Amino acid sequence: MYKGLIMERIPISGPWITKREIDYVTDAVANAWYANANIYNKRFEEVFSEYLDVKYAISLPSCTSAIHLSLLSLGVGVGDEIIVPDLTWIASSSPISYVGATAVFADVDEKTWCLSAKSFEQVITPETKAVILVDLYGNMPDIDSVCEIAQRNGIAVIEDAAEAIGSEYKKHKAGSFGETGVFSFHGSKTLTTGEGGMLVTNNNNIYNKSLFLRDHGRKAGDKMFWNTEVAYKYKMSSMQAALGLAQLERIDELVNRKRQIFNWYREELEKIDEVTLNYEAPNTKNTYWMVTVILDEKLGFKKEKIIRLMSEKEIDCRPFFYPLSSLPAYQNSEQANLAKKRNEIAYKISPYGFNLPSGMNMTKEKVKYVCKVLKLLLCGSGK
Repeated sequence: MYKGLIMERIPISGPWITKREIDYVTDAVANAWYANANIYNKRFEEVFSEYLDVKYAISLPSCTSAIHLSLLSLGVGVGDEIIVPDLTWIASSSPISYVGATAVFADVDEKTWCLSAKSFEQVITPETKAVILVDLYGNMPDIDSVCEIAQRNGIAVIEDAAEAIGSEYKKHKAGSFGETGVFSFHGSKTLTTGEGGMLVTNNNNIYNKSLFLRDHGRKAGDKMFWNTEVAYKYKMSSMQAALGLAQLERIDELVNRKRQIFNWYREELEKIDEVTLNYEAPNTKNTYWMVTVILDEKLGFKKEKIIRLMSEKEIDCRPFFYPLSSLPAYQNSEQANLAKKRNEIAYKISPYGFNLPSGMNMTKEKVKYVCKVLKLLLCGSGK
């Protein structure tokens, strides 16, 4: 039945590395020391802030650390509540616990899979200090509505654009809408430094506070080894920054490849009524970090089953995120128990969602193979 089809293992994700990246990293290894120790970090940060049209960018070891610094710089602490969409990776919410605040899980929009403005407004309390928007899989929420609600209620906005470098809302880049924007450069991301992250902001106080906290609580220009607070070691290496700079100089090429891969999948799958793919609103540019499928419940395939069957055919898939409120990590959380009863859309989507191979090495031939296998499984021919 699968005769003539590609049988090599197809990974879920991976980068596109060229000679430019290799040359920059090689130069950093050889020369980014002594007086030149931070040259690639500075260039990466400068070009990144220009790309987003924001004042400041701080290179970091992860997006998680960027969220952590964002919360600390906003003064979030014990007694505060931070709203976060229920459908996202735990890295979006775990820093809330780091600072002693409480995570409140809001429902998502059925089309975008991002934070629902209606649900966001419903879970606001006098203790709400901030909201973390998540640009899930490269898509973006209704930014105007969410930000208007936040502004009206005096709530700070952190935009988690970890998965959305290059995405746009009304011609403005993802990551540029909140008090801070945060990014991930994990090896699976569209732009990668292997591991790494970035915090961006237009707020001078947040910028300076974040610089202070990421360097063991040392004030800029103060005497050496004089720490005024117990803080953190959140820095990116020169080699990572060199890789990131090279990737950023190719960002349009990288984003276009992601959109091309999605369009190949759409050509193959959009006519199947029982399959829903990533949505792109008229005022949004989705960079489709992960091509995602939501199956109709009547097909009888939950995500774990389809992932297992696809794996047997040499195709790596991964599950749509589980609702945060369903995770053992939050089993003792009162807010998680409330969310389980409240967040109908998150619990409706998650069981039937999974990501298809979306690595930069995908070709049209590989996409056709993945889709052919999926179609055979869904019609019962490939079980």
